Amino acid sequence: MKVLVTGSKGMLAKDLIPLIKAEHETFFFDINEVDITNKEQLFDLVSNVRPDIIINCAAYTLVDDAEANREAAFHVNAYGVQQLALACEEFKSVLCHFSTDYVFDGKSTRPYLPDDEPNPISVYGESKRAGEVFVQSILNRYYLIRTSSLYGKHGDNFVYTILRLAKNKEPLRVVQDQRMSPTWTVNLAQGVMQLISSGKFGVYHFTDRTGAGISWFEFAKEILKTKGLSNQIEPAVSEEFSRPAKRPAYSVLDTTSFTLSSGYEPMPWKESLRRFLDTI
Repeated sequence: MKVLVTGSKGMLAKDLIPLIKAEHETFFFDINEVDITNKEQLFDLVSNVRPDIIINCAAYTLVDDAEANREAAFHVNAYGVQQLALACEEFKSVLCHFSTDYVFDGKSTRPYLPDDEPNPISVYGESKRAGEVFVQSILNRYYLIRTSSLYGKHGDNFVYTILRLAKNKEPLRVVQDQRMSPTWTVNLAQGVMQLISSGKFGVYHFTDRTGAGISWFEFAKEILKTKGLSNQIEPAVSEEFSRPAKRPAYSVLDTTSFTLSSGYEPMPWKESLRRFLDTI
């Protein structure tokens, strides 16, 4: 199978590409080589490669900055995805695209199912939802994977932030009124490999296994505990932190359909965290 990966220098792509290369003929490009918002450039690439599947790891991910840069967020997360979907339609490729738990408003009292109605409350969430709509309206063959709170070796993330702050030996304050499921990029990459081999197209959710979810405070406590750090850590509420973008209070994703379709069951979140911390 020919696989083309966009956004190849991103945190997820760097863990995903080695797995793809081990099994498939692989082509990968970052924005300095191929800009997904440049239709002519993108179509020329897809026309030349003729991939069986395009895996899109390119995205605008600056959640707070998006509030003041709506056009930039939509340009990549919506228009760029539209061009990818049109290219896949033109050249008969499958699209694997990643979206986010932030397409939901956080008012649910149980983990979100893939067919629950999105209602984003931030510009970032709106832009990612717009990308979803383009994929679903243009294509019949796609894997649309919503994930949450990514962390990995090859990019800035919450785990690195906590470890960096812990070096100051000062008490940490972390929100406990936002519940989610963190996701190790290696765990997600392994799951993606199983899903794209299944041929079972559709919308899926993938995160590390947390049951009903955990708070960022719980996650931070476990990071410190696993690293053997004794920093004092205190729970806080969202209102204490002045951030431009609203976050869903509850954005836990139900991963059942992913496992049923792919045969891959996400790792428990503490196991993922331990394995990740062993690599850094």
